[in-house]
Amino acid sequence: MSALLTLLLLGIGFLAVRYWSERRRRKQLLASQLGPDQRAIVLSSVPLLRRLPEPLRQTLEGKIALFLHQIEFIGCNGVEVSDEMRLSIAAQACLLVVNTQSWYVNLRTVLIYPIAFKSRRAEHDGYVVTERETVRTGESWARGPVILSWADARQGALDDSDGHNVVLHEFAHQLDDLSGHTDGAPVLNKGQSFAEWERVFVGAFQALRRKVETGQPSVLDGYGANGPQEFFAIAVETFFERPAELQREEAEVYRQLASLFQLDPASWA
Repeated sequence: MSALLTLLLLGIGFLAVRYWSERRRRKQLLASQLGPDQRAIVLSSVPLLRRLPEPLRQTLEGKIALFLHQIEFIGCNGVEVSDEMRLSIAAQACLLVVNTQSWYVNLRTVLIYPIAFKSRRAEHDGYVVTERETVRTGESWARGPVILSWADARQGALDDSDGHNVVLHEFAHQLDDLSGHTDGAPVLNKGQSFAEWERVFVGAFQALRRKVETGQPSVLDGYGANGPQEFFAIAVETFFERPAELQREEAEVYRQLASLFQLDPASWA
């Protein structure tokens, strides 16, 4: 056997061992539970999860463990990352995938700023490129990272009924991006119709734009009128934090999201 072939076989063997080792580790993490102190932090920092049906709590804890194993949290501008930060953010991110097979396969890093941060974005208009600096509470980049203001992330989680949650918003963008584009059309569950999703969401997006233009109230925040991707993220925030109101005002949007997440938060006590 040639030396090259020997090295090739050794390389294949190493990759195979690594694959099965990672798969076994993933299975162990998904079956694990949080410790009592960790569970107490999650329930106090994310009160929305107190309403989560009991059968889903074990699944959520396993996914939180997997998320914490996969993701590196980096503090910026003097932030010292705490257990509360890790657990609060992980719990909210995992709520979006608690009852489906979806996962943040492209994400490895979460950056945490103390407060809202400045961000530079290039805007293209034909051959003209304009750089604008804006102050943001969160950002989600294709293949990561997710960037969060801890002040806003913490407050958004603690007030679980105002429809504003920057963590749910940015992780909705991460799920949206799994389709290859952040465009308001995520990978749907088996049995969901893309044509029906498009009909419902395009119609609701256009209706929100009209409401914003004419000053009419809506259960959906007007920021969602900025584009289909923002409409989806805003709808996700509302679905979890103001589910009964969304179900009354935008019943078809609610049904589509309930099918996507395999959850019915309007029924949670």
